[in-house]
Amino acid sequence: MDIHAKINEDMVTAAKAKDKIRLSAVRMLKTALHNKEIDLMRPLNETETMQILSALVKQRKDSIEQFAKGGRQDLVEKEEAELKILQEFMPAQMSDEDVEALIRKAIADVGALSVKDMGKVMKVLMPQITGKADGKAAGEKVKALLSQ
Repeated sequence: MDIHAKINEDMVTAAKAKDKIRLSAVRMLKTALHNKEIDLMRPLNETETMQILSALVKQRKDSIEQFAKGGRQDLVEKEEAELKILQEFMPAQMSDEDVEALIRKAIADVGALSVKDMGKVMKVLMPQITGKADGKAAGEKVKALLSQ
């Protein structure tokens, strides 16, 4: 089942169950995907869909962190609930070992020698891990490996 069909099915289920948080999160996802399709004037491919989904997950994580700093526990709980729902649409996350193997392969492919080559490595790496691993953590790992 493609993600668009899963989103529509999930929206109907959430509406029937009167699950407001789930319905809100799924609608937000559907709207973000729809708006991107309008911008591009064509249907999204799988990679673009995962990029948008990853961006929404990242936004939720950032919001949780900011609300926690601000002492807004009510908003932290709401964002955590939305994050959990959005993560259901994400593909299975890669293990740290798999990510490191991809990073080492990307470094070898571009012939990176120092931290100055990090951009080249990330350009090759990101399409492979988008939606499957945390880009920020991968970037830190690339930096660490190139610093050695």
